Amino acid sequence: MSGTTEPRLGDLGERGIQEYVLRPRYDGVEGFGDDSALLAALCSPSELVATTDSCPTPVVVELMGEPDLYHAGWLLATINLSDLAATGAEPLGLVAAYTLSKKTTVRDFERLLDGVDDCCAEHGTRIAGGDTRDGEPMQLTATAIGRCAPGSRLRRSGACAGDRLLLVGSPGYLWAAALLHDGRATLPEPARDEVRRRACRPTAQLKAGQVLAAAGLAQAAMDVSDGLFATVRALCEANGLGAAVTGEYELDEPVAEVARQSGFLPFDLAQTWGDWSLVAVARAEDVDLATKALRAEGIVAQEIGVFTADRRITVGPAARPWRGIAQERFSDSSWHGDNLTHLITAMLGAPRG
Repeated sequence: MSGTTEPRLGDLGERGIQEYVLRPRYDGVEGFGDDSALLAALCSPSELVATTDSCPTPVVVELMGEPDLYHAGWLLATINLSDLAATGAEPLGLVAAYTLSKKTTVRDFERLLDGVDDCCAEHGTRIAGGDTRDGEPMQLTATAIGRCAPGSRLRRSGACAGDRLLLVGSPGYLWAAALLHDGRATLPEPARDEVRRRACRPTAQLKAGQVLAAAGLAQAAMDVSDGLFATVRALCEANGLGAAVTGEYELDEPVAEVARQSGFLPFDLAQTWGDWSLVAVARAEDVDLATKALRAEGIVAQEIGVFTADRRITVGPAARPWRGIAQERFSDSSWHGDNLTHLITAMLGAPRG
């Protein structure tokens, strides 16, 4: 964290924060300073969608020596934009609320805002408004608003037996970075830096959701926020179906190399949470079209399984019951921080590759 000689939020007070930190940054936002945010005008018929989510302590902050609040700001935006991605929406803006200690330095607050702003810019949107208040502990919450063309919004429901499950994005970077940090694997410095960068700056699959929704190539979708197993299970429950998952996945090469060195199978890292992938459901006859449409946008997608009518969730050619990773709130698996080595074991189990 920053040194103790730097000005703190308690030194400025609410009016000072507004005048010296927020106004220089957001004065160009129409409606800045008002109690309600002004979003982009809807110039064509649209359906509005909105989501609200809080940001937990990022793994990279608490366990991997990355205390910069920039990462928390980036993750706050990603978490909310990822929920919009699962609907196929175009983001209109983000409204963020920050509860921060009076002892927070102005520099640390600015780094938090930098993370939110940079992530929004990366995803083609911006902060539209919000609130800042003092309190303990730090709490970061945002609401993302988006729009869909009428009738195109993706939901968790809409799948049928025989539909295919596509995993969209490049999973495994967060836990590959954790394995590198824990000394279980090594990579040349450029590859190591890229894994760490991807772990610190996960990307919501907004473009993928929009492409699939606009072309009618997805029947349902859900982002991977609590692990691939939890996502597939939720989709099965929403549709009254089961799923036969292959248990196979081709990781990006640096992540695959970390898996090999650490003794894990590629699917072990593919099923983790923290990379904000998307599971899209496509009809069997649309899989090739969907993957080609995504590939044209530089987006990776792989088929990982099929919905079944028997409500069982299995993995692998032997159709074993899948007992996968699932971060679940209000349970022992909910992420609230832990020793990194213990957490890796809880997430990935014992090496078996």
